[in-house]
Amino acid sequence: MTVVLAEDDVDIRDLVQIVLEGLDLQVKAVGTGAEALQACRDSVPRLLLLDITMPGMNGLEVCRAIRADDNLHDLPVILMTARAQASDVAAGIEAGADTYIIKPFGPIELREHVEAILARDASAS
Repeated sequence: MTVVLAEDDVDIRDLVQIVLEGLDLQVKAVGTGAEALQACRDSVPRLLLLDITMPGMNGLEVCRAIRADDNLHDLPVILMTARAQASDVAAGIEAGADTYIIKPFGPIELREHVEAILARDASAS
């Protein structure tokens, strides 16, 4: 199963990709929001992991675009960000994110979030 990972920090993107591949997921890793949206439109993934702060189209804008797209509106989205204020979390959830993971996070926390979203998505199908 394929997931799209959008993170502009190469080191973080590489670490997250390693964790996801350890869960037997195929990862399409991109560095911008626009690339993430296009990757999701090209072949609908099972999950989108999305950094909020990216150049150009930010993660909140991508999340809103996903929710407005008839083919993608049910796509599970995990937002990843260093913004930990309650208002930031609320903005992410309001934009349509399924969950929010605050940087810095470790591989175990990331894995737990991904597994929970995929398990929830599978049971809803």
